[in-house]
Amino acid sequence: MDRIEIRHSGDADVEQIRQLYAEPSVYADTLQLPFPSAATWAARLRTLPEGSYSLVACRGPEVLGQLGLSLETGPRRRHAAHFGMGVKGSARREGVGSALLAAAVDMAERWLAVRRLELLVYGDNHAAIGLYEKFGFRAEGTLRRYAFRNGHFVDARIMARMTEDA
Repeated sequence: MDRIEIRHSGDADVEQIRQLYAEPSVYADTLQLPFPSAATWAARLRTLPEGSYSLVACRGPEVLGQLGLSLETGPRRRHAAHFGMGVKGSARREGVGSALLAAAVDMAERWLAVRRLELLVYGDNHAAIGLYEKFGFRAEGTLRRYAFRNGHFVDARIMARMTEDA
């Protein structure tokens, strides 16, 4: 099995990222909607706002996962960032999520001076919660009926990882 490479996404990755988030198992665990348009994803990825980063996990030319990291811009929240990620169904349990998360944590804490890294995860996404806990994220609360998914409201957990000097 080839090594997983983490890098910033590029124009050539847009269609594979769109296809990734078009998978029912991926959009069900994110705030994405079914049937994502190529134009929407192209606009989203080609014009990232200042302080936003898009990382992809690849094996050869194949995009296996994507993580979007965004720094908070308000003067009293510049120490914080948040992220969201998706991993192809066929690539789960192969270390893709761990590789993406390790790269994002390293970049945020060692290069962007982030002291608080935040995320939202659906309360029933036990695999993702386990991954985040492995990386030192702790649950801080539950947002009841946070999102509408497949005809029902679902709860989400807010989780955060803070560096020792925070």
